[in-house]
Amino acid sequence: MDALRAQDPPRIGDYVLLARIGAGGMGVVYLGRSPGGRLVAVKVVREEITGHPEALARFRREAATVRAVRSAYTANLIDAGLDAAPYWIATEYVAGPTLARAVRERGPFPVVTCRRLVAAMAEGLASVHAYGVTHRDLKPQNVLLGSQGPQLIDFGIARGVEQTALTQDGQAPGTPGFTAPEVLTRNEVGAAADVFALGATVAYAATGRAPFGGGDAAAVSYRAVHEEIDTAGVEPGLAALIRACVEKDPARRPGPAELIRWCAVDTALVDDPAYQPLVAMAEVVPDTPQRPPNAPAPAIHDLPTQGPPPSPPPSRPNPWLVAAGVGAVVGIAVATAVWLLPGNGNAGGDGGNGGNGGDKPDGPPGYIQDIGTSRHAWNGLRESCNLPGEEQPPLQFQYAVTTGENDPTGEIPLGKAEIGYRLKYEEPNLPPYYVSVEVKPPHLLDTDEFGYVSKAADLYEGDETQWKNLVYPDDFSDRAGGKVRPAPPLADDPGEWTVVYHHATSDKNHRSVVCHGFTADTVSE
Repeated sequence: MDALRAQDPPRIGDYVLLARIGAGGMGVVYLGRSPGGRLVAVKVVREEITGHPEALARFRREAATVRAVRSAYTANLIDAGLDAAPYWIATEYVAGPTLARAVRERGPFPVVTCRRLVAAMAEGLASVHAYGVTHRDLKPQNVLLGSQGPQLIDFGIARGVEQTALTQDGQAPGTPGFTAPEVLTRNEVGAAADVFALGATVAYAATGRAPFGGGDAAAVSYRAVHEEIDTAGVEPGLAALIRACVEKDPARRPGPAELIRWCAVDTALVDDPAYQPLVAMAEVVPDTPQRPPNAPAPAIHDLPTQGPPPSPPPSRPNPWLVAAGVGAVVGIAVATAVWLLPGNGNAGGDGGNGGNGGDKPDGPPGYIQDIGTSRHAWNGLRESCNLPGEEQPPLQFQYAVTTGENDPTGEIPLGKAEIGYRLKYEEPNLPPYYVSVEVKPPHLLDTDEFGYVSKAADLYEGDETQWKNLVYPDDFSDRAGGKVRPAPPLADDPGEWTVVYHHATSDKNHRSVVCHGFTADTVSE
């Protein structure tokens, strides 16, 4: 849970916002408090996608699904605002970590705990299926470990069993490694596909490893269709249960009721001695809104356009090479660099304020505009840009790019890229330093045409050592001529994409500090 950012609204509907819970491709999730003091999770659609009919339809479908499914294993819908922007839904707040976080931080679960987890999640699926709904994206990130038992969350792509399995772009729903073979090969979505995902999720809980390995999304999906799930080292009885759940033929998989009988548990999961410490991992709930000191509260419609600044998980490597001037390490999945400049400040001698030649911020910038200086172009073969930055970045500035196709954690959606930045070490009591990120598609290579930009954010706001992460294309847009145009998908322009980090003192006053990039394949979400 993170403090509210300067651009976050003070309230949504009747709910006072206290903190940020997280963010994803659709929007930001806040911790809110009702007028009567009830805690809720408020999910708000990002400003950039409010004009996308399919995105709004998906959000409204999520609200309708959560409203329809009243279960002990799902967070119930409390309120919603779906008629006009900002679009939002409020659900019960569940205190507890995700299954993914619990395994990542505490390691694989004991065998008996896994059996109780299977029984509890199977009961939850049975409850959801009774409403004629399939979840379609069950995975460790979408299971909350609450004090009342596991809760299924994120029904963003859930649908009634009579509805089509395809998304608008023709891609099968779900997450590679947790999506059933019949969904991948025949676009057949049913209750059996959720059982497959349950088996893959429990395999992760039992081993701490991706159930069908990591790597390219297409390779992971191929293994899910043609190869066996990874149960190496798992107790034989539990391994047999997992393999039954992930049978290639959906007709051979056990149903939720059969799984519950198979587990034959005699103690609830919430009473399991290994489960209780996991629930205690829930983050402390603030009593009052958590906002950076002296940060002005924005207007209610001034919604955020970028994700929160969580530290990257240990499973996503984040190495760096330190040099007197600049060091960089570029891997298949992540490109990360750190600047270590001599002395106690920047090369420009400005005491750590970005080497901007004495410019002072003249008000928080929003979206930087084209001023005819965007000539950077990244070449993946050279691992470099054709132009250096126009000014030196702050001391120990780090940046990273991870694409969904090469994300080892599976948390970044396919066809998207996570672009982040931070300081390696804390630099207290410094004036604001606004960073805006520009992304240029390959067709703009070696041109001075401006790319798609994110909203500027203060590098020093909050804990600057935590990563401030953006998602392309969700957090980027073209705002030339006073019109807002969403950024195109990566699949529209495969090749070498350029990422430029700008220091902005106003919308029309900015300088590039770092240029890098990434390679996008012909894939989509």
